[in-house]
Amino acid sequence: MKSIEVLFTPADFQALAGRDLSGAVCVVFDVLRATTTLLTALANGAAAVVPVADIPEALAWRRRDPTVLLAGERDGVRIRADRTGGVEFDLGNSPREFTAEQVGGRVVVATTTNGTRALRACAAAVAVLPAALRNVGAVANWVARHADGEVLVVCSGTYEDAAYEDVLGAGALVDRLWPILAGVEVLDSARLARNAYRAAGVDLTGAMAEHARNGRRLLKIPDLAADVELCAREDDLAVVARLHADGFIRVIG
Repeated sequence: MKSIEVLFTPADFQALAGRDLSGAVCVVFDVLRATTTLLTALANGAAAVVPVADIPEALAWRRRDPTVLLAGERDGVRIRADRTGGVEFDLGNSPREFTAEQVGGRVVVATTTNGTRALRACAAAVAVLPAALRNVGAVANWVARHADGEVLVVCSGTYEDAAYEDVLGAGALVDRLWPILAGVEVLDSARLARNAYRAAGVDLTGAMAEHARNGRRLLKIPDLAADVELCAREDDLAVVARLHADGFIRVIG
C-alpha cells in the first residue's frame, strides 16, 4: 500500500472519472444502508448483487431475466408500483429483509439513492470492495494483503452531502489498518475519518442516532428503526465481496 485517502462526498467520488484508477483499490461505504444490505444478502447466500443506476435499468434486468429479485429504495422506502409503471420491487433496502429464505441462490438487482452511484463511480479501479461496519475487519485484512498502490475509501454520502455514518465506516477501516501504515502516505482525510470513529467510542448506534441525519430519519420510521442498530454492528460478518467487470458483486472471501 502506497497511500490511503478518504473521499467524503458525492462530488469527490464523481471526480474519480478524471483520475487514473488503474492501480487503485476502492473501498465503498454506504453504512445506512446500501452496502450493509448487499453484504448481508451475500452473507445469506445470494448468488450476486448487481448495482444499477436507476429504476428503468432495474426494470430492464427484470425483462431480460424474470428470475432476478428487484431491490431498492427511494427516500428510504421500498420502490412501489407507482414509481415503476406497475412493478412492485421485491425488497427494499433494509438488511433485515435479506434473509437466506428470501435471497438464497438468487441474483439481486439493486438501486439506491447514493450507494449504487458510488460503486459505479469506482468501476475503473483495479478492485472495488463494498464495505460496511459489519465486515470492516475482513475488508481491512483483504486490503492489507492485496493493495499495492493507493487505497481510496469512498463515502457514498446522502444526496450530495457527506454522511456521518459513512465517515465512521471509513474511520473504522483506517483504524484497523493503522498498525501497518508506517511508511504509507496517510492523507489528512484518512486521519480525520479515523479521529471521528475513535471519538464516537463503542456506542456507534448512539452516535448515529445523535449525529447522523440518516440515523435520525430511520429511527423515526417504526418499520426501519431497527436497521440503525444492525448497521452499527462491527465485524459480525466475515464476508468480503468485489464488484467484477461484468457488473456483478460476488463474494471473494
